[in-house]
Order: sequence, then structure tokens, then C-alpha cells
Amino acid sequence: MKMALTGVALSAAVALAGCTPAQQRGFLPEGSTDATNHTEGITALWVNSWIVLLGVGVITWGLVIWATIAYRRRKGQTGLPVQLRYNMPIETFFTVVPVVLILAFFAFTAQEQTKIEARYDDPEVTIEVFGKRWAWDFNYLDEDVYFQGVQVQTDDNGSAIPETMPVLYLPVGKTTELRIETRDVIHSFWIVEFLYKKDMIPGQTNYMSFTPEKVGTFMGKCAELCGEYHSMMLFEVKVVEQAEYDTYIESLRAQGNIGSVGEDLNSNQDLFYGDESLAQNA
Repeated sequence: MKMALTGVALSAAVALAGCTPAQQRGFLPEGSTDATNHTEGITALWVNSWIVLLGVGVITWGLVIWATIAYRRRKGQTGLPVQLRYNMPIETFFTVVPVVLILAFFAFTAQEQTKIEARYDDPEVTIEVFGKRWAWDFNYLDEDVYFQGVQVQTDDNGSAIPETMPVLYLPVGKTTELRIETRDVIHSFWIVEFLYKKDMIPGQTNYMSFTPEKVGTFMGKCAELCGEYHSMMLFEVKVVEQAEYDTYIESLRAQGNIGSVGEDLNSNQDLFYGDESLAQNA
């Protein structure tokens, strides 16, 4: 068994050494590996899970093929082969190993999710995000300015026009908390390369806490079917240096976008906003 496991480990190491960068990150979006302080852990969980599951699959397929060939009916044979009613060691193995794998997957997933869901005690940047059919509003709470988006426009081919895309600016290297809310129906806030999404539930505030670690432009979209123009509910995230972030904030202030656009603009005005998860006035 030790020799077999050593052979499997060496084979896996050789195979991984020849993988492309896309394969090494499990075909997750390009640029996602070090986009935030969470993406490296998410990528490792994803890739290692697939390696383990691929190993299980190879062993299972190998046993199926071996049993099919070794115990096939030969020429001249008739009737049923000798039947094996049970084999306690094999049945115990086939029971214990899946249970161990499930517990291990659960433990590593729970550990990583706990890191992702942990909120900062005192985030350096706090932004309130409102989803609405079919655009986005961003309240930069620390700076007391806002961006109010409109639906992305399309060209003659139905493709989004980049200039009409709502943009969320984030300073690189700063602990950031996003407060996620919706103005109407359920949406889902998803920054693709950040490898995480969060539902936007009417009457409820959800949170995303992370630290952007790489300057660049990232794609965002709604990940919950929310109506006719759901596919056009897009936005961009620009992670920039602090100076560029400050310049953008000042441009919003110069446009007169001072204060915030809050719950008074919600199309659902009969929702109760409080400590309870969700309640509607009777």
C-alpha cells in the first residue's frame, strides 16, 4: 500500500508539473489567484478537491474495467459465475473511505468559508451596494459620496457598451467591507475574479469583507435571474492605487453626488428593515 501511494503521489506531482497556469488554478478565471486575500485559499480548496476526486474516479473506473474484463463470461461457459454474497473488509472499506472524504471536504470547506465570512472590526473602506433592475448604486460611506448607475446599453450586436458600464472603485491593499442590499427583487452580487458571490435579499443586509491585493479591472454581474434584462445587469470593479481612488471620489463630489442614495428609493416600500432577517408589514 505504501508503494502504491508513493507511486500515485509521484505520478500526480509529475502530471501537475506539466500543467498550464490555467490548469494549475483549476480553470478558474484568469487573474483570480491573487485578486484578494481570499482567492488563494479558495483556489487551493477547489484544485485540491478536484485532484482527490479525480484520484477516486481513476480508482473506481479502474476497478470497474478490471472486474468487467477479469470476470467476463469466457467462451464455452454457461450459467452464472460463482456468487460472492459479502466481503466484510471490502464493504467496510467502501463505507469508511467515503465518510472520511465527506468529513474532510466539509472540514476544509467550513474552515475556508469561516475565513471568507469573517467581518473586519474596523474596515478601512466601507461601501454600500444596492442592486436594482437592472443596474447598481454605490454609496461610498466613508467619503459621503455616491454613484448612481443606469442599465448597461448595448450595440447593434447586443453586446454591452463599455462606456455605459457602472464602475465600482476600490483602493488596493485596504480592508474593505461591502454592505449588500437590493431595491426590488432578489439579486446576487458577483465579482467574477474574486471567486465569491453574495445574495441580495429584500429587507436584509448582507456583507462581503476582503482586501483587494492586485490593481486591475475585474468583471461583475448579477448571478441571480432577476427579470428580462438580467444578462445586462453588469458592472466593473476597478482596483486602483489610493491616489487614483481619491481622485475618483473627488470627481463624484464635484458632480454633486454628495450623501447617499438609500432605502427611500427602493421600489419595495412595505419591507421591514431591522434586526430580524425579513418581515413584511401586514
